[in-house]
Amino acid sequence: MKRQARILVTGGTGMVGGRLAARLRAEGYSAVLSPSRRELDLADPESTRRYFREQRPEYVFLLAAKVGGIAANVADPVGFLDENLRIAVHGLAACAEFGVGRTLLLGSSCIYPRDCPQPMVEASLLGGPLEPTNEGYALAKITALKLAEAYHRQRGLRVVCPMPCNIYGTGDHFDLERSHVLSALVRRFCDAVDMGRERVELWGTGTARREFIHVDDVVEGMLFLVERLDDPRPINLGTGLDVSIRELAELIAAESGYRGAVAWDPSKPDGMPRKCLDCGRLRDLGFRAAIDLETGVRRTIAEYRALRAGHLSLPGSAAA
Repeated sequence: MKRQARILVTGGTGMVGGRLAARLRAEGYSAVLSPSRRELDLADPESTRRYFREQRPEYVFLLAAKVGGIAANVADPVGFLDENLRIAVHGLAACAEFGVGRTLLLGSSCIYPRDCPQPMVEASLLGGPLEPTNEGYALAKITALKLAEAYHRQRGLRVVCPMPCNIYGTGDHFDLERSHVLSALVRRFCDAVDMGRERVELWGTGTARREFIHVDDVVEGMLFLVERLDDPRPINLGTGLDVSIRELAELIAAESGYRGAVAWDPSKPDGMPRKCLDCGRLRDLGFRAAIDLETGVRRTIAEYRALRAGHLSLPGSAAA
């Protein structure tokens, strides 16, 4: 990408979009667009067309999405399916209509069947039923991916579609009602230490296994792929390593200094039993994630404590 290229980063106020926009600006890209939802509402077709018509981006990173953990997905399947569908439909249509040179559509490992072979290869897509607790979100992401492939075949849209595993790190929120598992665990254990609690209660059995990638590695991977890959098929973006939620909780408890008891509530859902990506295609292209989980967890704990020390408002109850 040329330094003066007009680059649109949707979802620029979120973790991935915010980190990408900051990285591009720091490297001297002079026309990075990261509009707020008031400026560009991808769920609204007129707002989307107006923005693309006025700004004429040359590169587009479609990162905006309605996201959340198990509790949020179970509580609002309509919202996760409907809003994410509209975001993808309108975003991809505008990229095709206004001749965007390169588009990146960020997906999710949630697209793969609940019981598909592990680690998950891209060919597993549509090979079986989805995980019920995030079916709405997954269906929206699958539809977006297939729509991107159709635009490539029929309209010549140049688009790449990385499928990341669980993303965490700098810029994440710690809202206990909406956050993903790693950020929620960081908050719970750090708050327990700060408030002198001797017991932390966690959802599920702790046996589910997940793969985690730091947001900085996601940014590196997206920039790598948008420059080197010209293929609309999904490509996994991860570390290829997974841990159980129990192991993750133990790591975060140790790094936060928590020494109390941990109680698991098996009446709550675990979600998909295992989600680990086969990243062979990505490695063959020459990319590997650089930040190991222990380093990333320490950084996330430090960032959360810095937020607390700065007396910033944190949504959700710290007592949860």
